[in-house]
Amino acid sequence: MKVLVVCQYFYPEQFRVNEMCFEMARSGTEVTVLTGLPNYPGGIIHSEYKRFKRRNEEIQGVTVKRVPIMGRGRNRITLSLNYLSFALMASIQSFFLRKKFDLIIVYQLSPVTMALPGIILKRLTGKPLILYCHDLWPASASAGGIEEGGILYRLLLAMSRWLYRNSDEIIISSKQFEHYFRHVLGIERKPVYLPVFAESLFEELNLDKGNCKETHFVFAGNIGEMQSIETILYAAKELIDENRIRFHIVGSGTSRKKCQQLAETLGVNNVTFYGHLSLDELPFFYKMADAMIVTLKANKSLSYTLPNKVQSYMAASKPILGAINGETRRVIEESGCGYCTAAEDYKGLASIIRKFASEKNRHEQFGQRARSYYDSHFSKTLFIERLNKVMQKYG
Repeated sequence: MKVLVVCQYFYPEQFRVNEMCFEMARSGTEVTVLTGLPNYPGGIIHSEYKRFKRRNEEIQGVTVKRVPIMGRGRNRITLSLNYLSFALMASIQSFFLRKKFDLIIVYQLSPVTMALPGIILKRLTGKPLILYCHDLWPASASAGGIEEGGILYRLLLAMSRWLYRNSDEIIISSKQFEHYFRHVLGIERKPVYLPVFAESLFEELNLDKGNCKETHFVFAGNIGEMQSIETILYAAKELIDENRIRFHIVGSGTSRKKCQQLAETLGVNNVTFYGHLSLDELPFFYKMADAMIVTLKANKSLSYTLPNKVQSYMAASKPILGAINGETRRVIEESGCGYCTAAEDYKGLASIIRKFASEKNRHEQFGQRARSYYDSHFSKTLFIERLNKVMQKYG
């Protein structure tokens, strides 16, 4: 089968679409990716892709076609232009793709406009379109501060409905997305639930930590407005006198600088920021961690989401502590791999951190539960089987 995958992001940017495409190629599917120029998370186009370089390349058996886009920059205006430039340039490129495809898959992150080139290709070729939804729209927009009921929100709602309804099949990465599709977007057909798997790196980690008197807590991922890293920092302030509790914030994003300034203001010398690291550098921090932390803002729209980092944490057999609502809380509590408190409840987070730190004899059990749940719900093998089943309907 010949499959075209449309996604604004692709390798060397670190997104799960990479592993999905590489696995499809390894299983014999002929995969082409229509994507933009790499600039995430720094916001500047990588130098080796400037001046029309590397517009077409092959990576691990996947053919990659890149369209020119504007870098994300560091403010909302340049970010909006970045999103619009991909939707526009990839849509134009759709008219010039000469290769014949059997199936189109849109790997839909934010914003939902990245689905537009896929819909144009569907109209041009008559081929079926699968939309794999990872970020709900316009829920993500309202979580980002756009007022529900306002003119802009209503426009985004109408656009999102049109884009989703023009797909032949919708795949969702979180169970709770189904409720949103039915009750907010008014789409009655049942989507296919297909949670992502972790990168192979995390499934195969050797995490023998050895003896350590300190208890280390690690957050690894994007540091944006929605991640509510402030909750971790205020919890760290509550625990400032607990000399053996340490926090490690690994990642970058639009709120990193603001969070570092807050950490300085709070005087939390038990917190260390490391910035953006490559995937290959993360095992060091996973091995260090007694538990991983996941946080999101207290927002109804965000409660539908299961952040991809949760699968990585579980695959690596790490206990998870969350200040989070909705789907992620359900997964943590159902698996029994850690403790949860409400989103943005920094006192509650400090309390479960203190509790976890006092239970050294339970850490291994929490980690085993995490990996067991991962193997039975999120593994790569399960993912490929389920994806192939959906694709075969159109092959």
